[in-house]
Amino acid sequence: MTNPAFVFDHWAAAHQQHVEQVLARIVPDEQALPERLHQAMRYAVLGGGKRVRALLTYAGAELAGSSRMAADASAAAVELIHAFSLVHDDMPCMDDDDLRRGKPSCHKQYDDATALLVGDALQSLAFECIAETQAPQALKQVQVLAQATGSRGMCGGQSVDLQSTGKRLSRHELETMHQYKTGALIRAATLLGAYAAPQTPPALIHALEHYSQHMGLAFQVVDDILDATADTQTLGKTAGKDALQEKSTYVSLLGLEEAKVLVNTLYEQTMQLLSGFDCKADPLRGIAKFICERPF
Repeated sequence: MTNPAFVFDHWAAAHQQHVEQVLARIVPDEQALPERLHQAMRYAVLGGGKRVRALLTYAGAELAGSSRMAADASAAAVELIHAFSLVHDDMPCMDDDDLRRGKPSCHKQYDDATALLVGDALQSLAFECIAETQAPQALKQVQVLAQATGSRGMCGGQSVDLQSTGKRLSRHELETMHQYKTGALIRAATLLGAYAAPQTPPALIHALEHYSQHMGLAFQVVDDILDATADTQTLGKTAGKDALQEKSTYVSLLGLEEAKVLVNTLYEQTMQLLSGFDCKADPLRGIAKFICERPF
């Protein structure tokens, strides 16, 4: 049963503002040594992005009966990991993009070496955030985040993506790649929130696993649609790069209309999955709607 008084936009705005304040406290001050590295870290992390992964963490915590404060470290950690991945992905040796969140990429604003160190430092800071809480399930949270980041997560997905440029992947190969590259961190974000509670029932974790699997795939399909249809100003990054780099996408594999149908199917399946939960799942419902209905 949902709460008719719940307004997702208000909930999301409050949590986006809150996690921005948390991140501003966590990332070292730009006047602290080494100043240039800390300035670049704050440049990469603060003042941009929709904070979808942090919202997933807070939504998972709410469903598990945990407080927003208890989920702060996890929400910040997942955003730090996401920022690290964007900084490294934009570098010339990777996806080579000069624009991110509507402003110059970190390596363009600073330099390649600084950007490399920014990514490394943000990754370390993410794990430090969780470890410092000494929460009952902190070790489990560290494990979940490490799995999402490593060779069977984001790094592995990026490796497959780089090796697949110019090749036509099957639908199974494409889904596997994006389960690693995009889906792994979305899964981690959702579960980190649930593990912010002292006790997390296995049935809840199982449901969130399925939820994040659907949303990880939907997020990527919508990204592929937007890359093919939106302009650079709307995206905040260079539009049309997938086609220019001859990358396999859901649009190139399925066609634009069939890709849209897939997004709608994933949304309907997600709503069915959450139908057995009460109003505590409303934030997860709202995030699913936001992910699947981004304008395309």
